[in-house]
Amino acid sequence: MKKFMENIKEFDKIILNDDLPQSGLKKGDIGNVVMVYNDGEGYEVEFLTVDGKTVAVETLLAPQIRKISHREIPHVRELVTE
Repeated sequence: MKKFMENIKEFDKIILNDDLPQSGLKKGDIGNVVMVYNDGEGYEVEFLTVDGKTVAVETLLAPQIRKISHREIPHVRELVTE
């Protein structure tokens, strides 16, 4: 099985690499990994508002997410769904 470099685990916070318009999510949004599939090939990720309400739970492939860098800061935006 192919191992991915970043070693993302359950409960890690991640950054979304792609827009997901069907969920109102944008590149750069922060999510929480709730399940890891096939040794890191895919992930179930929950995205929340700042007050803790679930926006979406998405099944994503490894290239669609990345670990948070220690040099990044969060940014707030209003959720807009289409």
